[in-house]
Amino acid sequence: MADTPGSAEPSLEEQIAAYQREFQDLDPQVEKVVSALSRLNRRMNVAYGRQTAELGISNAEWEVLKALVLAGHPYRLGPGDLAKRLGLTPAAMTHRIDRMVAEGLVTRERDGNNRVRVIVGITEGGREKWLAAMRLASVFEEELLQDLSCEDRGKLGELLIRLLRRVETAQPDAGGRLRDLD
Repeated sequence: MADTPGSAEPSLEEQIAAYQREFQDLDPQVEKVVSALSRLNRRMNVAYGRQTAELGISNAEWEVLKALVLAGHPYRLGPGDLAKRLGLTPAAMTHRIDRMVAEGLVTRERDGNNRVRVIVGITEGGREKWLAAMRLASVFEEELLQDLSCEDRGKLGELLIRLLRRVETAQPDAGGRLRDLD
């Protein structure tokens, strides 16, 4: 009945059949794509979570490190900017930063030009954790896509970006989380 041994989740085919039984207007091709993407996303998040846990950081901490790296050199942002990029409340961001400062992953300093403003920066240890996570992720991602040719990977990437753009256009406020998942 299930995709994986020991899983209570029905196979995609079983799920689609059940949905069609209950909702006759369902397009099975659309449901297959959307359900497969959803399951892939969940399973990839679990895999990434296991990898970051091996490194002694959480997915939540990984997201902060990633946001700082994406900001570019010198890898610093204000807590409000970080909260917006991650879809968190300021209080949740403060809590996360507190933990990460205690773990030596980030620094929190007053802005030299504006003493009221706080700047969060990545530490050398935080950057090393980010690099280690990237190494693990790249191996996992290469294995994930090993059965796809270069051409297939390119096509899949283009198709997924088209879907992403459609969602971003229809739901421009859906980039972040509605609540902190820590």
